[in-house]
Amino acid sequence: MSITDRAPTVLAERLLAQLAQGQDGPLLRLGLAKSLLVSDPAAALEHARAAAAQDPKLSAAWKLLGRAAISAGEPETARTAWTQGVAVARQRGDLQAVREMEVFLRRLSAD
Repeated sequence: MSITDRAPTVLAERLLAQLAQGQDGPLLRLGLAKSLLVSDPAAALEHARAAAAQDPKLSAAWKLLGRAAISAGEPETARTAWTQGVAVARQRGDLQAVREMEVFLRRLSAD
């Protein structure tokens, strides 16, 4: 196992320790979701859901929630997350996030 393979695991362990100490928040949950996306998609999905629930106006949370849902084999959850994310990103003027999630939605519809 290379150092780069271990980095997400070490990061996830550190973030989980912070969560256990009561340091919960949407950015911590996003970090957890991102660090677990490949190794544990179900856990990544759980943390991405928590991030979106904690800050529903955070377009990055919706984008990552969709990615985690795809990794966990839940395409309809991804569709719902990205649809919500597009609405949030438009409202906030986050046009790059709108474009990215619209592309994800088109690809999902094409499959």
